[in-house]
Amino acid sequence: MSFTPEEVDRYARHLVLREIGGAGQQKLKVASVLVVGAGGLGAPAALYLAAAGIGRIGIVDPDTVALSNLQRQVIYAAADIGRAKADAAAERLSSLNPGVSIEPFRGRVAAEHIGGFDLVLDGTDDFATRLVVSDACVAHGKPLVSGAIGRWSGQIGVFAGKPCYRCLVAEVPPDAETCEAVGVVGALAGVIGSMMALEAIKLITAAGAPLAGRLLIYDSLAAEARTVRIGADPRCPACGGAR
Repeated sequence: MSFTPEEVDRYARHLVLREIGGAGQQKLKVASVLVVGAGGLGAPAALYLAAAGIGRIGIVDPDTVALSNLQRQVIYAAADIGRAKADAAAERLSSLNPGVSIEPFRGRVAAEHIGGFDLVLDGTDDFATRLVVSDACVAHGKPLVSGAIGRWSGQIGVFAGKPCYRCLVAEVPPDAETCEAVGVVGALAGVIGSMMALEAIKLITAAGAPLAGRLLIYDSLAAEARTVRIGADPRCPACGGAR
């Protein structure tokens, strides 16, 4: 598979990177990524994935754009208020990179969505959905990049086989907080969402060391980050029998 002159120009900064180069850009071109949740994390992640030349991107979101979203969901404009997020996001991504195939899904994520893509990014603000997505990724053998934010802190992890996300969060916490309830600084969504896209690009191109089995925790108020290892739960109902 060769690049057009326009693609050579568009991806020039990737092509000169030793860790990506022509071979890595080809991998990006034929890859498919599903972004679950086109909100604060999914918005910047999807923009950078499209800009990177991911061949096919799916966007799953059941919501419509609201004025309060514009503080952090940078994929939307004021004119998008009231539109389905999946449709508005798809239109923006297509305008950013017409060479990428964008598939919008209006509604909640389903197992059949996940089975049709190489890699899944989950940026939802809902533990129940995160567990559904993680279980489906384990069942379909798909790597998962998961991110979360709240107030001034965020986290990102990569799960491929075991440990899975359910090893980290076994069930929905009874005191689970949401950004709507506790607030979040808008720029933090850009930081963590961009890191999710970066981990996806590393996984696809086999560049560097992904956060597999690790959780990166970022405290933006202190400007500090730390990485912790996630242990596999041998009794995990999702990945306990996986190798």
